Amino acid sequence: MSLLVGLPAIGLALLASGGADAFGGIEPWRTLPQTLRGTQHVPLRAGETGQAPADTLKALYPALAACWRVPEGLSRFERAEITARLSLRRDGSVIGTPQVTFAKTPGDAKTRDILIRATLDAIARCTPVRLTPGLGGAIAGRPLALRFIYDGPRGQGI
Repeated sequence: MSLLVGLPAIGLALLASGGADAFGGIEPWRTLPQTLRGTQHVPLRAGETGQAPADTLKALYPALAACWRVPEGLSRFERAEITARLSLRRDGSVIGTPQVTFAKTPGDAKTRDILIRATLDAIARCTPVRLTPGLGGAIAGRPLALRFIYDGPRGQGI
């Protein structure tokens, strides 16, 4: 029991004395990149996205959501939410296939499938997204979670 209590202290002493050299040159584990999160109410109104390349995360999320359209079969519902997780390259193209991590619709499984397809199609239409070199370098390979919220006809002023 006393050996287990002393192990953390020994590890801390080794780290303090030489960092990675205390472990024969092995670097400590790096943490996974934090997910960059953004929420967009869709569909976007005209003029909500700029024509210039996105240079901030605040400009990136609307640029990725600009291609989202209300699909047939979803327009009558009051509210739907979906989150897609994806990563981008420096040039704004998608790495791999975006994954839907959350979907909430008031309808059945068919309605959910319609929402998922509309979201994945929108991401495909909007990519590669135009990025500045600075933002492209900052987000390249990092996970992005983009949440779309559709508020139904009431959210569109109807």
